[in-house]
Amino acid sequence: MTYPLVSELAVAGIPVAVTCRVLKIARQPYYRWLANPVTVTELEQAYLANALFDAHADDPEFGYRLLADEARSVGHVACDRTMWRRCAEGGWWSVFGKKRGSKGGKKPGPPAHDDLVRRDFTASEPNALWLTDITEHPTAEGKVYLCAIKDVYSNRIVGYSISDRMKSSLAVAALENAVARRAIEGREVAGCIVHSDRGSQFRSRKFLAALRAHDLAGSMGQVASAGDNAAMESFFALLQKNVLDRRRWTTRAELRIAIITWIERTYHRRRRQARLGRLTPIEYEAIITTQVALAA
Repeated sequence: MTYPLVSELAVAGIPVAVTCRVLKIARQPYYRWLANPVTVTELEQAYLANALFDAHADDPEFGYRLLADEARSVGHVACDRTMWRRCAEGGWWSVFGKKRGSKGGKKPGPPAHDDLVRRDFTASEPNALWLTDITEHPTAEGKVYLCAIKDVYSNRIVGYSISDRMKSSLAVAALENAVARRAIEGREVAGCIVHSDRGSQFRSRKFLAALRAHDLAGSMGQVASAGDNAAMESFFALLQKNVLDRRRWTTRAELRIAIITWIERTYHRRRRQARLGRLTPIEYEAIITTQVALAA
């Protein structure tokens, strides 16, 4: 790291021999570096650091071991100690891990979007306001994570994704599922507000790119304020009571099937809601939306 300084001082007229003697470094390694400033090893380590940085930016909750897995998945080969060293140099630690650096730790970053909803969970038409969040539940094989997207207009779950890892791809898959489902139904989604909390999955570059790709408007609530997404939490409370806590789940596949069955068969088509005039979400969209269209 001192070799560039030697070069700069040499340009300023200070002999290399004098600088090396003062800095207590040998001249021959400096001249070898001058002939080939970047070695193959250094270049490989730079590419590795870039892969680790991308993985950390995508999922800030990952520790260095999971970041190492992500780097290896794109072709980088290195031991855990090397991965840890690159993460330590860059300060890429899990947001849930021990705070490093200043005693007070880092302040939370700004939200990716402004709060466009401000707790007004109402919509006059489909695809005007979507709410999204993530919940988890254990099985004997490990946790299952569900990301769901609810249309406030009819309380319908227009998109969802289930996985064994809480990565940004979980949120992206749910969003893509919602957009695809509405496209099949012939409903335009451009301009729809997608409201979430400030979870790292919803602040990730992949999720933000998906919002832009479909011309959707992102919105985020305040920090540590459950009321900012209370309407979405009410759905998860129903799911918890009617499915997740009903029994102990042996496999992830078993719980996955139970969640999908309850959403598609019970919640959408059998559970009547007072706010919808004692209609189910599917009935409300089919009947009320048709009536509005005919009146127009």
